[in-house]
Amino acid sequence: MRIAVTYENGNIFQHFGHTEFFKVYEVEDNKVVSSQVIGSDGVGHGALAGLLSGEGIDVLICGGIGGGAQMALAEAGVELCSGAGGDADAAVDAYLKGELVSAGATCSHHDGNHSCGDHEEGSCGHHGGHEEGHCGHHEEGKCCHRDEETASGKNVGRTCRVHYRGTFNDGSQFDSSYDRGEPLEFLCGAGMMIPGFDAAVADMEVGQVIDVHLMPEEAYGPKDPRAFITANISDLPGSEDLTVGEKVYLSTPDGQPFPVVVTAKDDTTITLDANHEMAGKELNFRIELVEVK
Repeated sequence: MRIAVTYENGNIFQHFGHTEFFKVYEVEDNKVVSSQVIGSDGVGHGALAGLLSGEGIDVLICGGIGGGAQMALAEAGVELCSGAGGDADAAVDAYLKGELVSAGATCSHHDGNHSCGDHEEGSCGHHGGHEEGHCGHHEEGKCCHRDEETASGKNVGRTCRVHYRGTFNDGSQFDSSYDRGEPLEFLCGAGMMIPGFDAAVADMEVGQVIDVHLMPEEAYGPKDPRAFITANISDLPGSEDLTVGEKVYLSTPDGQPFPVVVTAKDDTTITLDANHEMAGKELNFRIELVEVK
């Protein structure tokens, strides 16, 4: 078995699409027998799945990864354990022991059902800097899963550069490439974007500006009731200080974090939502096609 880890200076690099190196571990009889660091050859996240498949990788361990990249890895037969952090060697060791929990996709070494029993030795830590993230782009945190590619049009398969502004139905903005001063570049139809965004760009002309309204099924999907965790407060040290609506991270016994939102709390129990923070939301985008390569 061959395991690859997004790699930087001994640690797990947190953005799959921008990783410059992978550390590849050769495993025999559930033990690491050798390892080497390889380059990503500068390819973007749309082609990294193919690179890993060509290297004979069976498992990828990484930090943040988008829904399109998850689908590409699945199609390439590469098992995914996302949401990992810290020392790369330690993460591989935890995986081989069956202790590594995937935050963005279910890892076959774990059942993926986050009941309170899974976290009895974990802790609950505040993380005030957690933001909404980029809604059109699938690089940060957990994202929706796409059952099939739905985009069709003349721009599919071509590299597109777009400016966009994303808003909720109340008009509040959650993301804007204009504010960052740089267009977003992606391969149209490759699953790098949420489905509705991909479909909108597929037939646009350069210079055209359109407004689109996306239902949850076209964006990050509906909320999954299985992603709600109800636990005893006594099993999550620090949770007694949390309030409803607060965004925090849970830590698994081996220190792997995953984000949740407090949805309910009483004297003895607390309910946490591990869905993607944009799941279940209708989204609006103003999209300007800047260039098609």
